[in-house]
Amino acid sequence: MKLCNGTTISVIGAGRIGSAIISSLRNHCGDSIKIIATGRREETLERAAKLGALAIRDNKQAVGEADMIVLSVKPHHFPDVVKQTGRDVWRGKLVVSVMAGVKVKTLANAMPGADVYRAMTNINVLVGKASTAVANPENDSPSKLIVEELFRCMGEVYWVPEEYLDVWTSLAGSGPAFIAEIVDALVLGATASGMPRDLAYKATLDVLEGTAILLRNANKHPATIRDEVITPAGTTIRGIIVMESEGIKSALMKTIEATYKRFIEIGIEIDQYVKKELDIS
Repeated sequence: MKLCNGTTISVIGAGRIGSAIISSLRNHCGDSIKIIATGRREETLERAAKLGALAIRDNKQAVGEADMIVLSVKPHHFPDVVKQTGRDVWRGKLVVSVMAGVKVKTLANAMPGADVYRAMTNINVLVGKASTAVANPENDSPSKLIVEELFRCMGEVYWVPEEYLDVWTSLAGSGPAFIAEIVDALVLGATASGMPRDLAYKATLDVLEGTAILLRNANKHPATIRDEVITPAGTTIRGIIVMESEGIKSALMKTIEATYKRFIEIGIEIDQYVKKELDIS
């Protein structure tokens, strides 16, 4: 099976991330694939249809007709999807989950016989700049190339041990929200100092984008770039002193750590919930 060669791909849960995946697939493969999308709400189905997908409510039909399935529902909705479809329909299917916290073992137990992958992308898929981590499979299956192509059309792809996926989710999955908060704080600071908000917002985004490129190209520790900006008794070092005294760096470290711990909890909760709802020992 090749991704853009008459493949039928079903996106179960065509919400914000699911619809972005549909859009990326359509842009990448054109009309050479068939995309089926399911959703719980009418507006979700309408959006998927506008993106060129066959929008339906029947998850069993979507799974049955697909060569490849992308699971993009909320984790606690996953058992309901399996109940609706039955477990046998997943056998022999290539399944890629982007559900937060749901482990490969949990997926495999719920969908026996499926070729299961677990991945985590982020909201930047909306602009083709996603960072996606995929858990390395136990064997070097040919389907690995198809999964990589799926996410490569959305941005960067990293193959990692599954044990890293929860912390990846806290960093890359939740990261855009944290960075948006930082951007807002910088904009408000500039506004408080007399700059018009719209100008401060544009400047902050320019600085953010440019610094990211600089850091990537320099391939150095971030402190090296910081030290190149700082001058003795200058303005930047005064700002750094405030950041240190307010514990900004420590707060961000604790933010990632706290988010990571919550994803661990979600994984345990969902595993127990799936076993109970689907009567899996």
